Amino acid sequence: MADSLKIILDTDPGGDDIFAFLWLLSLVKQGLADLAAVTAAEGNVAARKTFTNSSQILKLAGFPAIPVGRPVSQCPKPGADAGHIHGTDGMGNLSQTLPPPVQDFETAPRADDLLIEQLNASPEAITLIAIGPLTNLAAAEVKQPGILKKAKEIVVMGGAFHCPGNITPTAEFNIWFNPAAAQIVFDSRNDIVMLPLNVTRELVLTGDMAKAITQDNPNGDLAQFMVRLCQFMIGTAAKHREVVSDPGFLVHDAAAVSYLFYPEVLRLRRARVRVETQGVWTRGQTLMDDRSRAKSSANAWIALQIDAPSFFTRFIEDLKGII
Repeated sequence: MADSLKIILDTDPGGDDIFAFLWLLSLVKQGLADLAAVTAAEGNVAARKTFTNSSQILKLAGFPAIPVGRPVSQCPKPGADAGHIHGTDGMGNLSQTLPPPVQDFETAPRADDLLIEQLNASPEAITLIAIGPLTNLAAAEVKQPGILKKAKEIVVMGGAFHCPGNITPTAEFNIWFNPAAAQIVFDSRNDIVMLPLNVTRELVLTGDMAKAITQDNPNGDLAQFMVRLCQFMIGTAAKHREVVSDPGFLVHDAAAVSYLFYPEVLRLRRARVRVETQGVWTRGQTLMDDRSRAKSSANAWIALQIDAPSFFTRFIEDLKGII
């Protein structure tokens, strides 16, 4: 795998996380990526559930040996998770249909320790894909200042610019869940890549697309799980009015995978990102300076546009390979 991209996935599965996760694993299967570890994050559901979900997805897809770090907990506010969107288990209430996890929550390494260990062992060789709240990455940076600079690149799905949030009128869920952690991560280096709601709201996965992915082996366990999860997520997307076009649901987190492997579908701009950590009504809001002046203090690349048809052509064809 000399030419493959070495990756750590930080995730809080989550319906859209799971489709991004499986897309990444399909690229591992093709030899285009090397998934060194998964660090589960507290977010869409509680810490133990996101850890278990990560382990179950790895086993279901045929990669049970990839290590999973258990989330750093930050004691979120009551009612802060997104179980009403993703199911109480984070997987469309389908976790009992999957093989049991092979990794144990109690004995697993902490996510921040696993990040530090991997980044110190392979400096400037590992790309971090962060598609959940940034608690784990921030904890690693606080524990060992400068550790995030040892990553080759950090790609974040999160934020919203000049558009409504999806958890409050001004904030996107991943950043809102732990805004202080997000600010630590954005202060850690000057080249964070950010996939905000501006582009991810274009990525509507439909039931027909899920059937196209699974058509070659529709009765397989993974295919059945993907179709059922898609159906569940379409139902909650309709209930919460997340999609206004054809019935489908938003695969926000898959945008982070597309940036690394199919960057031609995106247009990005340089900016300085700041996170609102103090606001009563604007907690987790992400801001950038659009004024016509030099951006000498920029710390991020922000995706502003995505070619959704081209994105889904690549997404569907790659996922066929893991079915």
